[in-house]
Amino acid sequence: MDRRALPCYLLLTLAFSSVFWFLIIKSGHLSSGSGMYVAGLMWCPALAAMLTCKIVGRSIGTLGWKWGETRYQVMSYLIPLGYAATTYIIVWITGLGGFYDPKFVTAVSKSFGLGPLPPWFAIAFYLLLAGTFGFVRGCATALGEEIGWRGFLVPELAKRTNFTATALISGFIWALWHSPILVFADYNAGTPAWYSLSCFTAMTVSLGFIFAWMRLKSGSLWTGVFLHASHNLFVQAFFDPITADTGRTKYVIGEFGAALAITVAIVAVYFWTRRGELPAEVPKTMAAAV
Repeated sequence: MDRRALPCYLLLTLAFSSVFWFLIIKSGHLSSGSGMYVAGLMWCPALAAMLTCKIVGRSIGTLGWKWGETRYQVMSYLIPLGYAATTYIIVWITGLGGFYDPKFVTAVSKSFGLGPLPPWFAIAFYLLLAGTFGFVRGCATALGEEIGWRGFLVPELAKRTNFTATALISGFIWALWHSPILVFADYNAGTPAWYSLSCFTAMTVSLGFIFAWMRLKSGSLWTGVFLHASHNLFVQAFFDPITADTGRTKYVIGEFGAALAITVAIVAVYFWTRRGELPAEVPKTMAAAV
């Protein structure tokens, strides 16, 4: 265990990310630069991880590139769909948000260029395309973050501490990394900054438990890629826009609302109770000897 690795990685991530934080904050919008500012930002953790490996003399093969057991990849795709669907169905039933937003469904229907379509068909067809080809596209940007967060950071923390601390620390760093564009740009739902940041941090730290458990159990960073891409797809690209605003909806749904934060926290507790299934921690004396 090289004690330089963790601080080196964090400093490099900060340095690389600062460039894109500045560009996004200066423009005020995530869509600026045709979305390439965000894509660049999402690849900063990967660049930091690979450069850190070079500096400390470690092979980038240690970042968890192996596929692992396919069942973990399938689980990683389905878990975000499960907690997102549960959250939004409750929101729709309680009237905190409506199903569906006619403007969004009409726009989606027109985008297919197939003439007038029944709303149910437009929704189903959009979900089919997004859940397949859209998911593959999402993996390309999610990979950049996951090479850093789950490929490097989580295993590095796991060498030094237990699962609970690993999940908490990695989740908090992940949330903190997003905070500049949340507070100073438009990566939010339009609610007060303190509210958006609180809900987002609670959700992201909870996600840290799910992502860390899957990474350590499978030995593969691809679980993180699939979890990340699936979360972005179903929450940001499907359930959020399809939900109609009934007044206070933005305080409830999405990554900046309370409902998803609560649901993800419940799932996180479930994975925390299964921490005993993870590979046994290497005794600190043995790690020091190595």
